[in-house]
Amino acid sequence: MKYLMLFCETEQWEKDWEAMDEAEREAAGARVMAWLAEHSDRITHRAKLAEPDTATSIRLGGGEPVVTDGPFVEGKEVVSGYVEVDVPDLDEALRMARGWPGCPLVEIRPIAF
Repeated sequence: MKYLMLFCETEQWEKDWEAMDEAEREAAGARVMAWLAEHSDRITHRAKLAEPDTATSIRLGGGEPVVTDGPFVEGKEVVSGYVEVDVPDLDEALRMARGWPGCPLVEIRPIAF
């Protein structure tokens, strides 16, 4: 079964990241790369997203579509990246997500089609 794991940063995580020195950030990045390598046999796609302020949103419905710069909602959590995984079941996706060493929130969704 295929699942999408969305990695979400929180305001506190962002503050903590900004407070790290270069060596701490490199070590954190190395932990993420190690996690990706450990699970590479189940990861079919992955990407780190650009910062939320680079987003463009299109609101549909109620007349003409409205295009705006920035994320579609004001939020305290933002999606910063994702992996698509092919695993036997949700339990395996949860086992993988529990070991994620990056940002503090992982949302897992089945891929419908």
